[in-house]
Amino acid sequence: MSGRVASVNVGLARDEAWAGYVRRTAIDKHPVDGPVRVGELGLNGDEIADTKHHGGTYQAVYAFAREDLDHWAGQLGRPIPPGLFGENLTTVGIDVNEALMGERWRIGTVLLEVVSVRTPCSVFKNWLGVSGYDDARWVRRFAAAGRPGPYLRVLESGTLAAGDALVVEHRPDHDVTVSTMFRALTTERSLLPRLAGLDRIDPQARREAAAYVSACERAASAGQPGLDSVPVRGHL
Repeated sequence: MSGRVASVNVGLARDEAWAGYVRRTAIDKHPVDGPVRVGELGLNGDEIADTKHHGGTYQAVYAFAREDLDHWAGQLGRPIPPGLFGENLTTVGIDVNEALMGERWRIGTVLLEVVSVRTPCSVFKNWLGVSGYDDARWVRRFAAAGRPGPYLRVLESGTLAAGDALVVEHRPDHDVTVSTMFRALTTERSLLPRLAGLDRIDPQARREAAAYVSACERAASAGQPGLDSVPVRGHL
């Protein structure tokens, strides 16, 4: 399978009252022209404001499909420009939510690996609101759609640019997709055990899966359901 990068987007952090308790955000990203250098922690010229919840090697690059932006444009009644959802790469021609966890993409000279998913938060909701979009119950609506887009780890540094082909170089031998992982972490916790055996995903997700499995085992021993001891991400 192959697609291409329609837009490469970066943004700088700034202080905003609507960002809530974190106070600082870099969700506002805009397209850039020409090649962009990509290193272990992401794109040159892109900044991470909330380093407690974002960034690092397992959230180095965020991709979202143009097709999914168009879906939301239809739902929200207004066009959505590339970068508005905070994505670094706006893709086209490939269903990024059906990518397998551990799948590897070659874009330009950069090799990326699908390792995590974006979960919605209040900053995302508030950003839509101040940008003129309907943000009512946004976290729930975004979660229900199941189109989160993947976070990618950088396996090989290099450069990429808008227009570059997105070539899938490797697909693992399992069936856990980006959408599956997202639903496991948000709306369908019964899927969490499927993440426990994946060794190349975000360690935090593995810990959540392991905690869920342990809770189920304890509950089974006690003859109780016991599935509420692992919280749902995103405060749905």
